[in-house]
Amino acid sequence: MCGIVGFVGKEECADILVNALRRLEYRGYDSAGIAVFEGDRIKTVKAKGKIKPDKDEDQNTGLLYKLKTEGKPSGTCGIGHTRWATHGEPSDINSHPIGNGRVSIVHNGIIENYRDIKKFLIAHGYGFESETDTETVAKLLDYYYEGDPLEAIEKAANDIRGAYALGIIFRDHKNKIYALRKECPLIVAVSKDANYIASDITAVLDHTRDYYLMEQNEIAELSVEGVKFYDMHHNRIEKELQTATWDTSAAEKGGYEHFMLKEIHEQPTAVRQTISPRIKNGLPDFSEECGLTAEKINSYDRIYIVGCGSAMHAGMVGKYLIEELARIPVTVDIASEFRYRDPLVTDKDLVIIISQSGETADTRCALELSNKIGADTLAIVNVVGSSIAREAKMVMYTNAGPEISVCSTKAYAVQIAMMYLLAFGIAYAKGGITEEKCRLLTAELENIPNVIQQCIDSKEQYQFIASKIMSADSLLYIGRGLDYALSMEGSLKLKEISYIHSESYAAGELKHGTISLITENMPVIAIATQHKLFEKTASNVKEVKSRKATVVMITGNGMNVDKDSIDYLVELPEVSDILMPLVTVVPLQMIAYYTAVQRGNNVDKPRNLAKSVTVE
Repeated sequence: MCGIVGFVGKEECADILVNALRRLEYRGYDSAGIAVFEGDRIKTVKAKGKIKPDKDEDQNTGLLYKLKTEGKPSGTCGIGHTRWATHGEPSDINSHPIGNGRVSIVHNGIIENYRDIKKFLIAHGYGFESETDTETVAKLLDYYYEGDPLEAIEKAANDIRGAYALGIIFRDHKNKIYALRKECPLIVAVSKDANYIASDITAVLDHTRDYYLMEQNEIAELSVEGVKFYDMHHNRIEKELQTATWDTSAAEKGGYEHFMLKEIHEQPTAVRQTISPRIKNGLPDFSEECGLTAEKINSYDRIYIVGCGSAMHAGMVGKYLIEELARIPVTVDIASEFRYRDPLVTDKDLVIIISQSGETADTRCALELSNKIGADTLAIVNVVGSSIAREAKMVMYTNAGPEISVCSTKAYAVQIAMMYLLAFGIAYAKGGITEEKCRLLTAELENIPNVIQQCIDSKEQYQFIASKIMSADSLLYIGRGLDYALSMEGSLKLKEISYIHSESYAAGELKHGTISLITENMPVIAIATQHKLFEKTASNVKEVKSRKATVVMITGNGMNVDKDSIDYLVELPEVSDILMPLVTVVPLQMIAYYTAVQRGNNVDKPRNLAKSVTVE
């Protein structure tokens, strides 16, 4: 959700904080602000809107404009925040940092009992200016503060219920930053002459790659001299220093117009980096990485796959693959629903948790429930050391590198790639496929990055199709089997960044109500890559074409396409039907991207969305 940073060192920190916030703006861009120790006071500058407004927005807005007009704080220690609004509309007054001159804080998360805390504080003489839950924490800290920051933080934490990460400064503890973490991600990064807090290591990669992961209910104290960690009883904690594998260039656009386009182009490499280390002697092998052996696989009665958004769509692909090849029942759940429906999970089941960030709140709650039940849990995540990665019984990292654009592309592609490896490995262990068949499938999977690259290089046809659908008010995606799973992702991509209303349907369900929505020239994007289902999907295409829809068909090369029933055709390189999702995803991403670009939208920062959803 929100992004938080902090810096304490020997340099002027205002620009360092702002640059770090720009790296975190994918977490929220409703407002931004910084608070810096300046002499004997804490000076705060904050503003509604993006740090720097887009070209089509009012240029006299945003944090950079505010710093230019009000003056940049001068000091070597401060905190910063970029906001995705939850409590209180985007506004200057609801922006962070929030405090009262004595205490100032930045906050990521949600305080569930803020109304009770607010009522208590009002009864003790406190007034409130903002609509945020954050202000109650700032003033609760002030209420408890009697000179000892650790004691005040401990007392406040005992009263707070919810998920949060906090960066805190106290006016009379100049040039010190305190941090507290409960569920929401937070790291403490260190360098020779400075120390940092951040929601994500990408914020500080310009300065250091060395960091500590904060665990639940830990407090950090940062100064120029160093970093100290404490538990809630003021006991010192020793922690292991981590080193990020990403560098600064991985978090930059690299000459591309948008991060999304860069990340689409990174997919061949990302998929290759994900699958290659997990193939031993031509077969999938997870035993060394996480202990998922053939013996363990054979002990499971059924498999559950849980995720949100694109991660859940990757799970849908996984369901089709595992059930077809391994003949073991697989249930795919939306994480936000899983925990509330009392799932029939047992200690003889495997629960696969998929999350790019490893911090998605609903997905994490699903993991906690599965662990409590006693099921084996396997996390498929991209961010090393994330909460889900640490809490799952087994973990596999997707090795995609940082994904900055809010709209997921390469993270989704590598999640699917992991589904293939798991499906092949599970099927082989269960006797669903022979060793020879497993080797053939694995070998073809290893070649898929080359095919993905071929699809990426065909940008002109995606641009052309985008130009034909960009003015639509609404459209449909349809498909069957694996193609239906892909249609869900295609629809999500388009609506996320183009703001065109889009829905996906199993093609066979059109006649059960949905076909009533078809109007003249309404775009319908039909995905038809599966030979055994092609004629059925082709019949559905004719149904919508007879109602004068504009039909775009995405299919494999060599399919028997009736070109009279479609308007635009995307032919994909020929690969096995079962591997088509890794190829099909490219035109879906590219069509969504170019549609959004042609509509003039901010592709990397779509309205109302944030990259990592760390609140329920």
